[in-house]
Amino acid sequence: MKKALVSVVFLTLIAVISVDAQSTDTVISRSKAAKWFKKKEWLSGVPLTPHKSIDKEEFARQYRINKTYWDKAFAFLKEQNLQTIAKGKYPIDGENVFASVTEDPSKDLDKTGWESHQKYIDVQCIIVGEERMGKWPVAEVTAITRPYDDKKDVANYTAPGKFYTLPAGTFIIFFPGEAHRPNISPGGNKVVKKIVIKVKAAS
Repeated sequence: MKKALVSVVFLTLIAVISVDAQSTDTVISRSKAAKWFKKKEWLSGVPLTPHKSIDKEEFARQYRINKTYWDKAFAFLKEQNLQTIAKGKYPIDGENVFASVTEDPSKDLDKTGWESHQKYIDVQCIIVGEERMGKWPVAEVTAITRPYDDKKDVANYTAPGKFYTLPAGTFIIFFPGEAHRPNISPGGNKVVKKIVIKVKAAS
């Protein structure tokens, strides 16, 4: 009886330690996240440049939790001929990771809008042309213009925003909690070829 009790206590302790270790493994300091990001080992040789505005701590956390998803996403980018890949939708890992390729003129600012997602992370890659994008914390938006739609995984807002122009060969990542306003023309409404990869977000 005592042996059985000791065994149960031992196994419970091991389980608690294991869970705690997994939780701790997803925590990373700002400086460590910056070093990890800068090394770009996670990029696996993809010929694209990550944008400076990417939240490195959140990226490191998401990558550690769902490394397989991210590795598949970057493997897709590495294996494709990004210049010639056709427009359309591309399955990568079921509902966990998938991509869409578009090739359309960018839009005037007033024809675009703010949005955010909860279930998926956006990896937006500019392949040809250039595009202006806005970014702002959801917690600091001015107003919610359309509440979150669970089926479409999107909510819409008005917000002041910080804007960046992304040239060809650059990608940016938008996490849950980050409102973004893509597809803006820097001028001339020229055609932009882009790949958007959706990666399932960890809570």
